[in-house]
Amino acid sequence: MRSIRPLLTAASAVAALTLTVTSCGPSEENAGDKPSAPTSLGPAEKIKIPEDLKDRLKEHGIDLDKWRGGEWRNWDRDKWLREAKDFVNPIIEDLWNPDRMREAERPDEPVEEEDISGDEGVTDPTPDPVRAKAVDAKYHDNAPESGKVFFDGPEGSMVCSATVVRDPAHPGKSNMVWTAGHCVHKGKKGGWYRNIAFVPSYNDAALATSDLEKATREQIAPYGVWWAEWVKTSDQWIAEGASTGGAGAPYDFAVIKVTPEKGSPAKSLEETVGSALPVEFNAPAVPKVASLTATGYPAAAPFDGQKMFQCRDKPGRLSLKADQPTMYRIGCTMTGGSSGGGWVAEGSDGKPALVSNTSIGPSTAGWLAGPRLGPEAKGIFDEVSKKYAGR
Repeated sequence: MRSIRPLLTAASAVAALTLTVTSCGPSEENAGDKPSAPTSLGPAEKIKIPEDLKDRLKEHGIDLDKWRGGEWRNWDRDKWLREAKDFVNPIIEDLWNPDRMREAERPDEPVEEEDISGDEGVTDPTPDPVRAKAVDAKYHDNAPESGKVFFDGPEGSMVCSATVVRDPAHPGKSNMVWTAGHCVHKGKKGGWYRNIAFVPSYNDAALATSDLEKATREQIAPYGVWWAEWVKTSDQWIAEGASTGGAGAPYDFAVIKVTPEKGSPAKSLEETVGSALPVEFNAPAVPKVASLTATGYPAAAPFDGQKMFQCRDKPGRLSLKADQPTMYRIGCTMTGGSSGGGWVAEGSDGKPALVSNTSIGPSTAGWLAGPRLGPEAKGIFDEVSKKYAGR
């Protein structure tokens, strides 16, 4: 199975969804042992490093002057920050230019379905594939909470999908985004990714790929680029997560607190896009769910990562290990790049709510699986919300 993990810019294209989280790149064994290839940045590049981040970077022996010049590309294990308290993500203005966003689209190494570990718990029969349907443009009119996450790792620039979610500490003014854990942290064999940014309604007008080559940043990112100010994923993902095989997938979720790359943060992300979804942490059991709708930007063939798609299906159950939560599974032909995209169902109040996110799928791209959100997911969500409650 493939994980719906991040897609990367690399010389060779590989399949994207796996039964684990999606990390991009050649070899899990060698990832992080050497710096990635240089990335060219525009002359307008500026960097914002708040004082508290400066202190934390210094604590880890990172030269602040060199960070802007490309030290963020150094993936030496000694400098690859791993624990929650170590997360730093200084804003580099204009780093995510149109070309860089468009090219961060190639998927992870596929894993075969027989490599799924476990199945000791309850697993329903494999669902029939559901053909992904293109979301009508403009995306903002039909799925305003959805967008793409961009980030850098040892193998290059990568992408995932994500969803704007409500923040109880800031009603109507949320700056919180939901995605997969493997879209922010490499898991067992790595640390936090860098230059994490969210672009709501990416390519809102559904321009053809050929037209995107000459599109402006405003056309590609009409609601701006929002950088991760803080990120939290599960301890289980950090301890167990892998890019193949499904390890850590039942806990493959993350919350991102964002801030705009440019302009005043006085206007929140929720106000900017005009919507945010509630998160249902008492996610209903499979028999009680009539249907789930998964949204994302699949980038592995036959898709190219530039357009938004959706799948709708009645979920079944997938159990990887008997002692871990059972996952939701739906038929869907979306591929890598759709990782982290929100799964929406009817919440406890009868209105749409986010109940899961895309985590893994097979190399044959016939289905997707996502974690069923419970106490662990609520814990990381509450921690991020409370951290910024008074700001």
